[in-house]
Amino acid sequence: MAEGGGIREKLVAIKQAWAESRRLITGAPDPERAARLPPGQRLLTNWPVLDLGLKPAISKAEWRLAVDGLVANPVTWDWETYAAQPQIEDVSDIHCVTQWSRFDNRWSGVATSHLLSVVQPLPHANAVVLHGADGYTTNITLERFAGDDCLIAHAHDGTPLTRDHGGPVRAIIPRWYFWKSAKWLTRIEVVAVDKPGFWEVRGYHNEGDPWTEQRYN
Repeated sequence: MAEGGGIREKLVAIKQAWAESRRLITGAPDPERAARLPPGQRLLTNWPVLDLGLKPAISKAEWRLAVDGLVANPVTWDWETYAAQPQIEDVSDIHCVTQWSRFDNRWSGVATSHLLSVVQPLPHANAVVLHGADGYTTNITLERFAGDDCLIAHAHDGTPLTRDHGGPVRAIIPRWYFWKSAKWLTRIEVVAVDKPGFWEVRGYHNEGDPWTEQRYN
């Protein structure tokens, strides 16, 4: 436990230093891929593994997803309930704040719009906070969370999500830097007032639009 905590502290310190120095800000898109590759990004075909030094091991049998806060119908889904929901596939690009992008990712899971139709956010709800089993949180507006390319995913390119990549279930919010797509997702909190998450309170931008390089505050 102490070793993992030390790794986490070191990683957080490094990334906070990046925010303070505004590392990787370029303002210049790749001219050959400007229509698809945001400024300062490089295209990869592999999928890097990034986390806080902790990788929760969660079986499908023990996994739960709670959706609560400002909703008319709070729920807690186990794997069977989640799998019984309407399933979709969506193909999207992902862009990481650490300067890499990966095109044409095929995700399978439950659309966030369907989830919201089940829980029915109250009229004064404005944002969601995503909670991971590793203690990670990140925030996004309710409107963006409901986007037609957003989902609660269990598979990538036809294969179940691995532990490294946030399995059994993670959020996918593809139009924003990928730190908004919380891994090992266990709770979605619907709130009236925006609540900055783990990286957002450590110097990273509250919204995270890759096309305007909203890497840092």
